[in-house]
Amino acid sequence: MSLTTSNKYGKIAISDDAVAAVASHVASECYGVVEMVSRRFSDNIANLWGKTKPGKGVKVATVDNLVYVEVFVILKVGVNIETVRKATADTVKFALELFTGMRVKKVHVNVVGIRV
Repeated sequence: MSLTTSNKYGKIAISDDAVAAVASHVASECYGVVEMVSRRFSDNIANLWGKTKPGKGVKVATVDNLVYVEVFVILKVGVNIETVRKATADTVKFALELFTGMRVKKVHVNVVGIRV
């Protein structure tokens, strides 16, 4: 599925993969995030052969042009987990709304582990 909108310049469609790639990049740049973690088995198999997907660690669903995002991360030891989760969710939401021009309904950050 993809996001679609129309304006005076025409119709714009943004694929879920493009949204996931932006969300993955933005989340990986947040303070305290060490690594993005893929939660799909097919991505882990592709990783073994050296093929990486740009939207690693992000699951995107669009319903009625509202975006729902799930982010899976490993955090750095010693950071306040709740603060980093909230900051990452807010940063991803802001970046996706800026990128797509549409409302992001919810960003849920799942902390999978903690690493040095």
